[in-house]
Amino acid sequence: MLHLRLIVPPDRTERVVATIEKTVGTTHLVVFTGAARNPSGDLVLCDVAREAGDELIGGLRELGLDREGAISVESVDLSLSRRADEAERQAPGEPADAVLWEQLTDATHEESTLSVTYLAFLTLATMIAACGVVLDNAILIVGAMAVGPEFGPLAGFSTAVVQRLPRLALRSLVALVVGFAVAMAVTVLFSLFMTGAGLFEASMLRGGDRPNTAFIYDPDAFSFVVAVLAGVAGTLSLTSAKSGALVGVAISVTTVPAAANAAVALGYRDYGQAWGSSLQLLLNLLGIILAGTLTLLVQKWLWSRRRRAMRRPAGA
Repeated sequence: MLHLRLIVPPDRTERVVATIEKTVGTTHLVVFTGAARNPSGDLVLCDVAREAGDELIGGLRELGLDREGAISVESVDLSLSRRADEAERQAPGEPADAVLWEQLTDATHEESTLSVTYLAFLTLATMIAACGVVLDNAILIVGAMAVGPEFGPLAGFSTAVVQRLPRLALRSLVALVVGFAVAMAVTVLFSLFMTGAGLFEASMLRGGDRPNTAFIYDPDAFSFVVAVLAGVAGTLSLTSAKSGALVGVAISVTTVPAAANAAVALGYRDYGQAWGSSLQLLLNLLGIILAGTLTLLVQKWLWSRRRRAMRRPAGA
């Protein structure tokens, strides 16, 4: 269930209440007349099944509540209520399959912002991965994958394409391009510093076999396949609010390790490895974006069909 807290201009309260009451899957409706002070208005509370949340929020926005009032949404971890159980039974589909497009857009907008924190995490992840590729240490590679925040702007770009939000698409693209450029540039300097300190050697990157990390600069068809599968899993984890799956997605793709290997190889002027790693990075980014976009399109199509079926009169 979702809990909605609404601040409503007094002249729109009746229409808001009517919208809530006619939406399948709503319950626990409460109205406090004149309770809101900033902005001033009435306070309306209600619970809605997650499956019906997107439709209700869309209806409230059509009434201008996001501009002249407020719409706050939070998840209800526990609701012991027969009416809540009945509301969930009436709502179409399953809660885990529902997509809250407003919530997804807001979350990806935040995650796609080119902030100091985002740059710090991506740079640190790339530097950790640089240690991993030089030492041929799989544990460091996995750790770097988990630290990297790049899935946020990737999901943001897919969401922007599906929702036709050019500003979000541009924001996500800037976060990706600038983020990886800064992270790789700092990692080149880091690798040169480590070399000067006697901790890195060019022979450690070039010489001998690297059974644990050679795949990073030697992309093949599986690189793209795994990226596509990870993109689908990551998108589903975002839309179903199962964020725990994102950790698995993060350690399934080689975006950060590929960027790190390319940076270290550039520092040592090993352009063959730099090119192979860059190709691995591009394949992973492309696969995730393509899979994420297609997954969202399929989800949008399935839910639109389900809503039309629910609205169709019986016997039609």
